[in-house]
Amino acid sequence: MAVSETRAIAFIFARGGSKGVPGKNIKPLGGKPLIAHAIEVARAARGIEAVIVSTDDPAIADVARQFGAEVPFLRPAELAQDTSSEWLAWRHAIEWVRAERGPFDLFVSLPATSPFRSVEDVEGVLRALADDPQADIAITVTEANRSPYFNMVKHGDGGYVDLVIRPEGKVSRRQDAPAMFDITTVAYAARPDFVLRANGIFEGRVAAVVVPQERALDIDTPFDFRVAEAIAAMACADNKN
Repeated sequence: MAVSETRAIAFIFARGGSKGVPGKNIKPLGGKPLIAHAIEVARAARGIEAVIVSTDDPAIADVARQFGAEVPFLRPAELAQDTSSEWLAWRHAIEWVRAERGPFDLFVSLPATSPFRSVEDVEGVLRALADDPQADIAITVTEANRSPYFNMVKHGDGGYVDLVIRPEGKVSRRQDAPAMFDITTVAYAARPDFVLRANGIFEGRVAAVVVPQERALDIDTPFDFRVAEAIAAMACADNKN
């Protein structure tokens, strides 16, 4: 089934109780609230029928509406705690849409904490599921800087460290090891039935879309936010030149 023939709905999950960066989701970045970056990309992506923000915070809801997203419900408090599973928030959003608007084909999650994603990244995860009917979910990944076959270690017997994965043959260079990737928070696309029946991503058949590292920053700490501000300032300067 082609992307254009599916009902795809994008969700942005943004709770109000961020501890690492207070008020993170509506904190200004590059001249607009952080969440606005996700909303704008979602609205620009082909194949997205609606953009819905799931939040427990009225302030986030107000900002989201200002930038063109729908906030048709407030997330229940039990799904918006530090210890709450985002997978359960995904389920809540899917169940709400099905009850209020009927069935849809593809669920898309675009975390507000990845402000440098592109429209191409969002369309990429949609295309991955459209091209592979057997896949349950598509995630974004980026090339890893560390390899468990070469330069990642764990504590072992006697307090000494050893490679996380010992290669079967001799690996003298990182290039000789199998390619490794880091999961990013750039974009996720899943079939709604899979989210409702499973308890996590890797219970299903997972497709991956590779994105460049410069679009994969995930803001979790004050340091991450400072890095994001520096990137946004450089991008703004480049656009002026």
